[in-house]
Amino acid sequence: MNNGSGMTIISDDYIRSALKEDITNEDISTRAVMPEAVAVHVDLLCKQDGIVCGLYVFERVFKILDDHIIFTAYVKDGDAVRSGDKIGVLAGDGRVILSGERTALNFLQRMSGIATLTRTMVDELKGFSTRLLDTRKTTPNMRIFEKYAVRVGGGFNHRYNLSDGVLLKDNHIGAAGSVAAAVRMAREYAPFVRKIEVEVENLAMVEEALSAGADIIMLDNMDDEMIAKAVHLIQGRALTEVSGNITHGRLRRLAELKVDYISVGALTHSAPILDFSMKNLAPIK
Repeated sequence: MNNGSGMTIISDDYIRSALKEDITNEDISTRAVMPEAVAVHVDLLCKQDGIVCGLYVFERVFKILDDHIIFTAYVKDGDAVRSGDKIGVLAGDGRVILSGERTALNFLQRMSGIATLTRTMVDELKGFSTRLLDTRKTTPNMRIFEKYAVRVGGGFNHRYNLSDGVLLKDNHIGAAGSVAAAVRMAREYAPFVRKIEVEVENLAMVEEALSAGADIIMLDNMDDEMIAKAVHLIQGRALTEVSGNITHGRLRRLAELKVDYISVGALTHSAPILDFSMKNLAPIK
């Protein structure tokens, strides 16, 4: 998502779509009070403690509407911010600033909320080699932004989409007939460079996945006792991922069991926003 990258072009498409959702024809309220261009400045203020994320996207909303808008940021993505902090100043045509305000804040608040939740979970894993992963449980058309926010918070991305890797879940196994058959079929179909991950629900399935040569075994919705037994059974012959019913309180216990990865859908589907506002709008004199 850095400026100048191919990712910028992709994210611009989604930003434009969000703007079209909010401005189908014109901003009636702004046009009513500001029929002509007026140069203004406005402060971007933080209203909660957390981790800021999405400053480039925030700026890009306004730049797409008017490339002459200037955003001066006082922090960078990944920085800790506190309630009351001035995050930056936006300057330019007041009509553009008022029209883009809600869309820009929506992106910034959503992404910062995800980064903040991710950071609190990553902090629980300090001192361990276990990595925190996101999932595909993202908001439609927001995945590129939400997965970026996870990285800013210190987490790691699981596969981006269905074309990005092989993950054989319960219904894939049901369609194939067994864990062994699903792994064999995936091995025959997928390019040899791709790892094959299998979701399992009990120790018998762990053994079957190992025998089939799975590269990664996802221990799904298991309690801590069963996970400990599964890790002992695997003994490094495959990477391990734990998923399902993951809470802050379980993170260190799971890391102590020496699992390789913990995936948490809540990072993207349940993170509360981090509140920001644009205040003190005034003409530039």
